Amino acid sequence: MHYYQFNIGDYASHTRNLSLLEDLAYRKLLDEYYLHERPLNGCITDVARQIGMKDYQAEVAFVLKSFFTNKEDDWINKRADREITHYASKLDQASRAGKASAEVRRNGRSTDVQLTNNQQPITNNHKTLTSTSKTIVAKRDCNRPETVSEQVWYDFQTLRRAKKAPLTSSALSRIDKEAGKAGISLEAALIECCARGWTGFKAEWVKDKADPLNFTAANRRLLEKIETEERLLIVKPLELGF
Repeated sequence: MHYYQFNIGDYASHTRNLSLLEDLAYRKLLDEYYLHERPLNGCITDVARQIGMKDYQAEVAFVLKSFFTNKEDDWINKRADREITHYASKLDQASRAGKASAEVRRNGRSTDVQLTNNQQPITNNHKTLTSTSKTIVAKRDCNRPETVSEQVWYDFQTLRRAKKAPLTSSALSRIDKEAGKAGISLEAALIECCARGWTGFKAEWVKDKADPLNFTAANRRLLEKIETEERLLIVKPLELGF
């Protein structure tokens, strides 16, 4: 999984007593868990090395023992397992729905009535499409992509209609392009739109969420402070002549 929903309130209520380094360790452990879609494997030293915190094994150990369950050298997080199972289920559902839709379209094409020479040609008596008719045609042309589940597709179309912005193929193409720039799937972009009430999507709007390390601002300041102190430990002895 390269994307997962993050409930800020729920996370804060369970981690308010963690130090900054412990909070950083927990976020990196979750990222590692979701990225590989499996429990963390190995001793605490190995796990700390996997997430780039080998010098902070005490903090990593505290978080593992507080939020994970160790079973046969696997560190298991039940909440993460539920999210991964749900994600896999949605992918399977979207795949099956896409195949069913494709089958319906194939069957529809095979039963289309072909024009014969006996049929009358179209004349100028046909009415010109109105703006409303063009909108309806555009909506019909915008089919649900196979990578987007039916529920997410329905929710996003409902949002667009509520804001009087019917979804067109060109609009969906722009959203898909911006989702690619953000490094997330089209479905993830549509979920974000539904959650925030957006009719469109820009990669720059979720730049912080697209960060693969998913650092908080406090974590970034802490890392900058640690790096500054490490540089001072090297520079100061040289200045004093040691």
